[in-house]
Amino acid sequence: MSHRVGPQSGDGVTTEPLVRLLGPGEIRALAGRLGVRPSKRLGQNFVVEQGTVRRIAVLAALRPDDVVLEVGPGLGSLTLALLEAGAGQLVAVEIDRALAGELPRTIAAHAPHLAGRTVVVTADALKIGEPGGSGGSGGSGGSGGSGPAALAGDRTANLALPATPSVLVANLPYNVAVPVLLHLLAVLPSLARGLVMVQAEVADRMCAGPGSRVYGTPSVKLAWYAGARAAGTVPRSVFWPVPNVDSRLVAFTRHESPVTTASREEVFAVIDAAFRQRRKTLRAALSGWAGSAAEAERRLRAAGIDPGLRGESLGVAEFARLAAVHPELPRTIRSS
Repeated sequence: MSHRVGPQSGDGVTTEPLVRLLGPGEIRALAGRLGVRPSKRLGQNFVVEQGTVRRIAVLAALRPDDVVLEVGPGLGSLTLALLEAGAGQLVAVEIDRALAGELPRTIAAHAPHLAGRTVVVTADALKIGEPGGSGGSGGSGGSGGSGPAALAGDRTANLALPATPSVLVANLPYNVAVPVLLHLLAVLPSLARGLVMVQAEVADRMCAGPGSRVYGTPSVKLAWYAGARAAGTVPRSVFWPVPNVDSRLVAFTRHESPVTTASREEVFAVIDAAFRQRRKTLRAALSGWAGSAAEAERRLRAAGIDPGLRGESLGVAEFARLAAVHPELPRTIRSS
């Protein structure tokens, strides 16, 4: 835990923590004062156990020059732990206006000497665009520039973040975890690594490789951007309210996308088609995408892929190779 030196008292020097984490009672009281009830629609389950948020912050392995992006900070439990762990700069994106409005005050009260490192953005994470682009948000700094800024964003427009994040650390809303993660990796090329908490079944899919029973669309699309691995489990008892599902941590590290002449959108279209009917062979499953089963077989063979395989057998590089195969041009009959 980080400390700062306090006033001397008699025969020694006292210290006080730079960050005071939220306890279970404080979290419930804070929610009650705000009139906030965890929303199933927004996938809200707040972590109330200090050891858990500290463990997540340690596993994130933050460096002083990191700009951390946290999605769904809620009441601030993990936010404070990330500041305690040494986050150099932190951008917290919260869709709930009541929670976003309160978070700067919570940070100022629990980490006053680190409050200037944090910016709170009121926005839907799925609406975030590239840093430096056009955005529909304005902001106001904290008192004297020392407190966190709260930016009220227009949820209907793509928003530019106030800083360029290098690390994502988040307890992602379980109902939109995969779309949010894929969107952020697509629009924020600066994100080099991350650690996210998601529903256990979703974590299994994210980390699965070809041939696995749970390998599917999320597995392949995430592999386009990054390598993912399981990083630990989180018990249900640390949440409020207690969820009906188990949770796991997934760590990812960005890598170069497969070399292909096809665009990401073209590759993802093939992936979607292959897993839409995952029990069918690729020849049959891709008939709609290619225009016919015969054309699907031709493209598969051109890419060096057995048409009798299923989508779960292919890795992201093979999907990228398949997407690059051009459709057969229609033949014309010349009159003599």
